[in-house]
Amino acid sequence: MSNTTKPVAITPSALALLPLGIFLSLFIGVGSYLTYQGVDFAFYQLPSPVAALPAVIVAILLSKEKLNKAIEQFIRGVGHSDIIAMCMIYLLAGAFAAVAKASGGVDATVNLGMAILPASMILPGIFVISAFIATSMGTSMGTIAAVAPVALGIAQAAGMDVALTAGVVLSGAMFGDNLSIISDTTIAATRSQGCQMKDKFRENIKIALPAAIVTMVLFAFSSSVTTLPAANPVEWLKVLPYITILILAVSGVNVFVVLSLGIVLAGGVGLFSIDSYSLTTFGKDIYSGFGNMQEIFLLSMLIGGVSELMRQQGGLAFLTQLISRVIGKFSSKHNASENSRASELGIASLVSLTNCCTANNTVAIIVSGGVARELAKENGVTARRSASLLDIFSCVIQGVLPYGAQALLLGSVFKLSPLEIVSHSYYCFFLAISALIAIFIRRSATKFEKVF
Repeated sequence: MSNTTKPVAITPSALALLPLGIFLSLFIGVGSYLTYQGVDFAFYQLPSPVAALPAVIVAILLSKEKLNKAIEQFIRGVGHSDIIAMCMIYLLAGAFAAVAKASGGVDATVNLGMAILPASMILPGIFVISAFIATSMGTSMGTIAAVAPVALGIAQAAGMDVALTAGVVLSGAMFGDNLSIISDTTIAATRSQGCQMKDKFRENIKIALPAAIVTMVLFAFSSSVTTLPAANPVEWLKVLPYITILILAVSGVNVFVVLSLGIVLAGGVGLFSIDSYSLTTFGKDIYSGFGNMQEIFLLSMLIGGVSELMRQQGGLAFLTQLISRVIGKFSSKHNASENSRASELGIASLVSLTNCCTANNTVAIIVSGGVARELAKENGVTARRSASLLDIFSCVIQGVLPYGAQALLLGSVFKLSPLEIVSHSYYCFFLAISALIAIFIRRSATKFEKVF
């Protein structure tokens, strides 16, 4: 006789979702109240890890296990291999972004774009610059902080619509954030779905590239033929780290190797080209980059622990069952293609609604990733497809939220209403259309994978 114990069946429970509801209620409630009070960056005044703490407490109290057992389950979720890997990548990505900025890489890359832009292609050029930097840095916020002041100066010098220019920067930043292999959204999406980053990129690019092309055509027709401000001489050495990590990442090199090499290259450039840049400064910049990732690092761990408790208590099973029922109304028992399509729409809707609630695309992916993975497995959706859809629709929503960090930052730089800026976020609109088309006119998966 075998002594192997069968896994205990988990009973679906709506009550187990209460911790998630508490987290979202706190995060949204405080943000909404502060917005009403006229506080800047209202949705970011309460740090998300702090908003998650009451959810952790409630999740532990709801457990039917003994206290020590419940805490053990929470710690198991915090220490899950995917969560730990995700957090390590966050740290390395933050370090690279900080070192590259300190060594002049961001400014050099922006200047390179200005040097090669023809006057009749100002807006598409700004889009490409923003997209390239965001893809290389893996952060839309860092890209906007770097490009927005330059883009505003160009728009004012060329007499262009500043709101449209802000929308171009936002569009490019969201393109890169969605596709970058070192972006926290990509990290969260691929880790939660269990797929390789290069596979998610290949799936993603088929949907994102057509949207980007249509966006650039629209921006090209919106550009005015005028004279661009003079660019400084191109510093190719400072651009090298960005180009290197972009090539290595797309080539499928391990992300830990890519980021580590990027940090070394960026630091080496700073040590070689800046007299005041020393090994001590290099070390401080790395640590500063770690600090910049503190919030998402802590939140990932806390949400990982809460998710494990919700899973053990039947919350995720209930949510999966609920969405599966809705999907079942639009699918056929004898048509696998319809089931996959309905599941993909369910994944897209889930992460979109969560993003509207949290105003943070990475948090939305982390919160909805477990349910999305279950839906994908049950209905024959590949891991790379579900990861791609999670990332795409979270970025779509993040790029059109007037209370999202990206729109708020651009509004502060351009002195415009965030609502006016997101109304020009054309790439996000086209990306949503492209993704929906991809869902509704799916080809044979076998044929697709032979090509790609």
